[in-house]
Amino acid sequence: MKSWPKIEGALSDYVDANWLRESALKRRLREETGQMKQAGMQISAHQGQQMALLARAVGARRAVEVGTFTGYSALSVAEALGPDGKLWCCDVSEEWTAIGRRYWKEAGVESRIELTIGPATKTLDWLLAQGLTGQLDMAFIDANKSDYDAYYERCLKLVRKGGLILIDNVLWGGSVADPSDTNEDTKAIRALNAKLKTDERVDLTLFAVGDGMTCALKR
Repeated sequence: MKSWPKIEGALSDYVDANWLRESALKRRLREETGQMKQAGMQISAHQGQQMALLARAVGARRAVEVGTFTGYSALSVAEALGPDGKLWCCDVSEEWTAIGRRYWKEAGVESRIELTIGPATKTLDWLLAQGLTGQLDMAFIDANKSDYDAYYERCLKLVRKGGLILIDNVLWGGSVADPSDTNEDTKAIRALNAKLKTDERVDLTLFAVGDGMTCALKR
């Protein structure tokens, strides 16, 4: 019988009390972002912790992030990369990422992060042109949903064998399982999910954290 846990109420408090490790600085960033009307775009604290653990598990030193928003995910990963690490971040908003920059500086990781403002596909193409094909350890995709496939293909070229590609919002609030939902973003996520199921270039799993996060390990 298929079963996924529904974590809310008292059980949610229990999970926070027993598994969540969030620094005061990260909590302040999450709370500041929570005051914004776009707050729903922020990853959860548990997701940031999971991403950091995955980065450490594969010994990541170089990574790329597609979609930075206010910087919580970048902060989580940059800390895990270590003092010699490098994280390339792609975003289109100076306003949102300026919030992240403040916290990166306070955390002492700003030197590890290179943020480029502009279309992510162009930034990823630039990284490939710099000779970084097969050189990165991890990629995180959380930006324009209609471009998910384009981001994935570029990130797959950038990460090394044994590297990870994490893709956020793959459940899209349940819309991916609703055939009547023909929104372009929904269709794009649904199409990538189906593609990944049979993509022999990667090993695949789903983490039921946040809005669903795919984890693809490059073969």
